[in-house]
Amino acid sequence: MEPATSGSCRPDPKPSTALAPPPSRYESQKRRDWNTFLQYLRNHKPPLTLTLCSGSHVLEFLKYLDQFGKTKVHVTTCFFFGHSDPTSPCACPHKQAWGSLDSLIGRLRAAYEENGGRPDTNPFAARSIRIYLREVKGSQAKARGVTYQKKRRQPTVTTSRHRLDVD
Repeated sequence: MEPATSGSCRPDPKPSTALAPPPSRYESQKRRDWNTFLQYLRNHKPPLTLTLCSGSHVLEFLKYLDQFGKTKVHVTTCFFFGHSDPTSPCACPHKQAWGSLDSLIGRLRAAYEENGGRPDTNPFAARSIRIYLREVKGSQAKARGVTYQKKRRQPTVTTSRHRLDVD
């Protein structure tokens, strides 16, 4: 004898499990960057703990990342220094682009605090990091012949919407 069925063709409902949506691209990058930085600290000679990490260690990390950069930064003695579109290849080094470093520091700064770090001890918020990023931005702009200027607010222009009919 077979068990009685209710006549329904639908499968039994499964217990409700709240599936978290996949992390955003930003959250994934932040987690990957954080893990990369922690790996860098473990491989550092001598190995460092996060509590001993300072702005100077973050600067070392940023300079270490330059070897993986894809942005050609012309040196001052290069013929193409100051030209935005070089016409032929040169031997100048590739480095991390300023915008990439700036974004990376923003993600690591947030990750540090999300992982229990205090804002007042955040090595990614150190003054030396802001100065370094400003210098990288300036040197890369000069090497490409691009100037960054502060954007100024345009004064708002008010126009009159009166129609003047001439008879």
